[in-house]
Amino acid sequence: MDNKMAEEEVESQGGVLQEIFTSPLNLLLLSVCLFLLYKIIRGDKPPPSLEEPEEQLPKMKRRDFTVAQLHEYDGTQNPRILVAINGKVFDVTRGKKFYGPEGPYGVFAGRDASRGLATFCLDKEALKDTWDDLSDLTASQRETLSDWESQFVFKYHHVGKLLKEGEEPTEYSDDEKDDTKDKKKD
Repeated sequence: MDNKMAEEEVESQGGVLQEIFTSPLNLLLLSVCLFLLYKIIRGDKPPPSLEEPEEQLPKMKRRDFTVAQLHEYDGTQNPRILVAINGKVFDVTRGKKFYGPEGPYGVFAGRDASRGLATFCLDKEALKDTWDDLSDLTASQRETLSDWESQFVFKYHHVGKLLKEGEEPTEYSDDEKDDTKDKKKD
């Protein structure tokens, strides 16, 4: 009796394998299952890039910038790209496809982008080359600017603040992690 059950089990296993490998539809479904299993195991690893890996710049130490000093960091004069938003300066170098000289937001590189982002204007003429107090923005534009600022805080390294005319820079210590430890220079 045990022999008979063992033979039936072998026949049923052979029948299943025969059914899978003889039907084109089952072969297609098996291929799809194997492909999906491969994707799950492999994960979402990007394919190896054929381009040379770009040199990563070291993390910039915190400091404050005048409007003129900020202009130096436009991606052409200096490989680092900085953008100011609402008085905060961010290092957007890793997003240079967007903020670099040829990027869609390249007009903001090395500048105070607050007015342009608040008004959705990418014209260089809309940006000021002096401190912009943004006092003429509407409530809606201020809210838009606040949303942009939140995105930059989340995505990019905050390196300092944009100084008003005559304002003294903040003295930052090397190991500072947040703005609560800032001290004014005397």
